[in-house]
Amino acid sequence: MKIIGITSTTLLSLLLGIAAPVYAQHEQQGEKQDHSAQQQSKHEQAKPEQQHAQQQRQPEQKQQQPQRAQQQQQNKQTQQRAQKQQQDQNKQTQQRAQKQQQDQNKQSKQRAHQQQQSDQARRQTQAQQQRDNERPRRTQEQQRVQHSAWQQHRSQHWDSDHRNWQQRGGYHGYHIPEDRFRGYFGTDHGFRIYGLPFLVVGGYPRFQYSGYWFSLVDPWPEYWANDWYDTDDVYVAYVDNGYYLFNRRYPRVGIAIEISM
Repeated sequence: MKIIGITSTTLLSLLLGIAAPVYAQHEQQGEKQDHSAQQQSKHEQAKPEQQHAQQQRQPEQKQQQPQRAQQQQQNKQTQQRAQKQQQDQNKQTQQRAQKQQQDQNKQSKQRAHQQQQSDQARRQTQAQQQRDNERPRRTQEQQRVQHSAWQQHRSQHWDSDHRNWQQRGGYHGYHIPEDRFRGYFGTDHGFRIYGLPFLVVGGYPRFQYSGYWFSLVDPWPEYWANDWYDTDDVYVAYVDNGYYLFNRRYPRVGIAIEISM
């Protein structure tokens, strides 16, 4: 009996020794499961909050997207305006510089042209003075004859008295060679009739210049000066297939003339 009691006691102790760790392990597993469940429950509880937070952030993000796009558009427009303003300023600066240069060039050309005209007028005056000094002095009788011839050839009504070469049927006199004409005649080659060889042929005054005789076939206008043939500069021009004598003081009127050798 004692042996059985001891054996029972031993078996019970063994059973208790085995059951205790198993029970403890089971409790630990239960605690882990409870902890996991709690964590999962907390996670499940946190999900609606996260979703709610995300839902709250989404409208804010959606609201911020147009604002960012608007800000980007404004920045782009500001940059474009700045670029355009800079381009306009550069263009205006360039245009002002070009205009200033053009004005300077124009002024330089005008000054050069004025200087050229002044030099030409001075040379013409000097040449005329030299020719006047070289011409023989007329006697009083010659002066009286020439003055009488010119006055008789004066028009009373220029508009009705004069006729151009077309109205006269065309010019049929002598033609001055072109190179000779360019060198001694035209608007750039003025002269005075005073002191030149002078004749009256058929009632018309005739004078000699540069190797040619010039006969006036038209009367001279009544509003010209009484002694224009002595004091005014004149020149010979070829206009509308005919030769005309022009007075620089009255440049719009040309007197038909005929040329001979």
